[in-house]
Amino acid sequence: MGFSTDRPIFLELADAIAADVLAGLYPEESQVPSTTELAAHYRINPATAGKALNRLVDAGIVYKKRGLGMFVTAGAPEALRRARRAEFRTDYVTPLLTEARRLGLTRAEVVDMITKDQA
Repeated sequence: MGFSTDRPIFLELADAIAADVLAGLYPEESQVPSTTELAAHYRINPATAGKALNRLVDAGIVYKKRGLGMFVTAGAPEALRRARRAEFRTDYVTPLLTEARRLGLTRAEVVDMITKDQA
C-alpha cells in the first residue's frame, strides 16, 4: 500500500485496515496487526500506526484486549458496509442524479446507461 500525499497517513492506514475487515481478511473477533507490526511493515512512526488503530477503536471497528492486542469487533463488517453505503449515496449517487437533471436525462435513461455499462 502506498500512501498519498494529500491525506494524513493515519487516515489512509485506518481506511486500509477497515477495507481489509470489510473484505474478510480480518474476520470478526480476529486479531489485527499491532502498532509495532504496522509501523515496521509500512515503515512509519509507531505513533502514526497507533493513531490509525485508535481511530478504528473510536469507530467501534476494533477493540483492545489488554495484553493481547486489537481485535475486530463483532458486527464490524456490517457496520462498515452500512457506513460505506451511505457514503456511496452521498459521494456518487446524489452527484450523478444532480448532473443527470442538469443534462435533462430522465431516470429511465440513467438506469439504461448504468445497465448497459454492466454488460
